Amino acid sequence: MSKKGLLILITMVAALGGLLFGYDTGIINGTQFYFSKYFELSDFMKGWVVSSALIGCFVGAIGAGTISNALGRKVTLIISALLFTVSAAGSGLPSFLPESVTLLVIFRLIGGLGIGLASMAAPTYIAEISPKDKRGVLVSFYQLAIVTGFFVVFLATYFIGNGNTEAENVSTGWRWMFWSELIPCLLFLGLTFFIPKSPRWLVQKGMEEAAMVVLNKLHSKEVAQKEIDEIKASLAKERKTQLTGTSVLQKSVLPIIIIGSILSLLQQFTGINAVLYYGGDIFEKALGYGQEDVLAQQILLGAVNFLFTFVAMFTVDKLGRKPLIIIGSFGMLLGFILLGGTLYADAVGIVSLIGVLLFIGSFAMSMGPVTWVLLSEMFPNKIRSVAMSIAVAVQWAGNALVTFSFPVIAGSETNLDGFWNRSLPYFIFSVFIIFIIIFTQKYLFETKGKSLEEVEGIWEEKYGEIE
Repeated sequence: MSKKGLLILITMVAALGGLLFGYDTGIINGTQFYFSKYFELSDFMKGWVVSSALIGCFVGAIGAGTISNALGRKVTLIISALLFTVSAAGSGLPSFLPESVTLLVIFRLIGGLGIGLASMAAPTYIAEISPKDKRGVLVSFYQLAIVTGFFVVFLATYFIGNGNTEAENVSTGWRWMFWSELIPCLLFLGLTFFIPKSPRWLVQKGMEEAAMVVLNKLHSKEVAQKEIDEIKASLAKERKTQLTGTSVLQKSVLPIIIIGSILSLLQQFTGINAVLYYGGDIFEKALGYGQEDVLAQQILLGAVNFLFTFVAMFTVDKLGRKPLIIIGSFGMLLGFILLGGTLYADAVGIVSLIGVLLFIGSFAMSMGPVTWVLLSEMFPNKIRSVAMSIAVAVQWAGNALVTFSFPVIAGSETNLDGFWNRSLPYFIFSVFIIFIIIFTQKYLFETKGKSLEEVEGIWEEKYGEIE
């Protein structure tokens, strides 16, 4: 196999963590429509059950930096695969054990821990094995895997649920939907044992020869030697600062972490997961679709999400990160204006559906993949693991807030019976999308074509050397 082919293959294996991220979070869309009726959940309890996994994501992301530094990116991915497997197997257990929504929440929390670990370790690992001119597209494989997971799980829930009556899906169908995740879980668990360890982590642990072996397998000798020299130079500076310690409150560090965390948070405040998690409710309650169409509409969402991710993959290293975010943000804004406007005017129809799909497609080509690309490359080497953990944890906290609050706001009297006529959530999200455009223009710089060490140098020019 060629070096390029091997690099892509290893990237795809690591990106399976993203596929399970998408599958595990997307499965809640197809199942919550039915288990909410099974457990007779209120809007408040529905928000709690759906968002419970995100608490695990938050905790997993917080601990991911420490685990990843101590055990390595590869071992962290293996641990996440084990957690995914336990969660998938256990989420359907209420069919054999006493019926309790608490049991479902516990296994969702375990799955959340796996997502939290993978969401930090996978893009970091991919960024650390990638040459700088291909890093954008290779890290985008992670986002492609996420949306592939969403699309595949929507197909799985459709084929599992479409052959059943609604009563059968409420009784047992949603359990089989959860169990379908075991297939990609076991695939990910098995394949992660065969990928190499991160060369940056190996050098950090004093195993330079092992790192050189990995880099020589993936790159030409010239590129491999340049990579190892840059890693060693960066780590030499890092070890020097370790004598006094690097604080996240340091004036040259804190602004970088704040910028990355805000970017991460804004990805969630677009409302993407409100649409992906509660797509069934949106189509049935807000857009008036019949229950028999709900699963089919979710496939449409997943297909658009999947296809438009390729737009980002083929343009992120050509157009750059900032242009994609700005173009996509205008598309997301227009999509929610169409959806919110038709709801407000009580004119729901094809324009409303176009608005939803325009929002999904615009997110998929911008804030979806580009946020992960920027997070994987924007943090200086000496703080990367800690900063990435903080930014990803903030993202999961934002995800939990949006996921928990959306059904409460959508089901409130203010939204349903008052001035807003079911449109309030989408206009709230629109305000945050406008803020994304402003924030991107003012605080983000273009990282296209720059090595991780060059990015670090730009930050040091802005805020001073990290001590």
